[in-house]
Amino acid sequence: MDEHSPRRRQLLGSALSLPLVGMGASASAAAPAGPLQVGGLPVTCNLTLPIACRAKAAADGKPGAPFTAFEYNKFSGWPEIKESLMTGRIQAAYMLAPLVMDLTDWRIPLKIVSLGHRSGAVIMVRADAPYRRFADLRGKSIAIPSRFAVDYLFLRKMLAREGMSAKDIQIIEMAPPDMPAALYAGAVDGYCTGEPFGAAAQRAGYARPLSMTRNEWRNYICCVLTVREELIRTNRPAVQELVNYVQAAGSWLDASPANRDKAAVIAADRKFFNQDPNIIRFVMQNPSDRVTYGDLRMLRDEFDELMQLSVQAGTLKRPIRYEQYVDESFVKNIRSVKVAL
Repeated sequence: MDEHSPRRRQLLGSALSLPLVGMGASASAAAPAGPLQVGGLPVTCNLTLPIACRAKAAADGKPGAPFTAFEYNKFSGWPEIKESLMTGRIQAAYMLAPLVMDLTDWRIPLKIVSLGHRSGAVIMVRADAPYRRFADLRGKSIAIPSRFAVDYLFLRKMLAREGMSAKDIQIIEMAPPDMPAALYAGAVDGYCTGEPFGAAAQRAGYARPLSMTRNEWRNYICCVLTVREELIRTNRPAVQELVNYVQAAGSWLDASPANRDKAAVIAADRKFFNQDPNIIRFVMQNPSDRVTYGDLRMLRDEFDELMQLSVQAGTLKRPIRYEQYVDESFVKNIRSVKVAL
């Protein structure tokens, strides 16, 4: 069945909508008087954000520390985080890269200023399923988070590799937290999503990864640090400091297993992901490069590949110029900051 057919089923979730609402010109978005409000989801692709916020808080109050603090805002889904960023409730957020491309095509003034991770997506099947190769999924039902998710592009890359198309499987859009239960209940034959929703089912013993981006798409990127252009115009130092800490958090996470263990505890806090630290730790350790954070370079070729894949998937209506949705200046001007946690 065609992935764009109106007959496509939606179980336990809904598609990501894109209403055309304007960017609110709130005073807090233009020049935050208090902490810089940043948003993210409780997924390990967003892990550098809690670490950056905690590291910044640890550095504040010391001589020479910049005034602007970071305040983390947890969201449950991409539609909510998108609307909050567009209306100015938050000034920065981790967003799906293809979604940012699409929003800028609608003249929504946003810019990607940093990566947040690499790898971290999996295709999960039941542990007792007979599937051993991706081609074995022909005719099966596979859940994805949304058509804007890079997980969907990963699924399409795997289909193309096997000489298959989206017509050879049944694609179902579903909220990632619902995917493990749907697989357990037999409502779907597999699911493709970011962590920790694959690890949660694997750790529970009823699911196993069939394909992982660490093996199939090493330069995979999904969640990117996105800011309002209004903030760039009015408070470049705050954006630069946020990028400094996000990039430093990535290097710190990949520096040692001990740091990853600390990160699991920090991210599990109610203020951040509010999750079982053992599940986050499982992602960090099984294997250790299931998600990586140390290489957060902004490479035009990688974004161009994502853009072209999104056009082929029908997610984007037309090619989007790199300069339209990316501002490299902050990554090029990174200042080293210490992550002391």
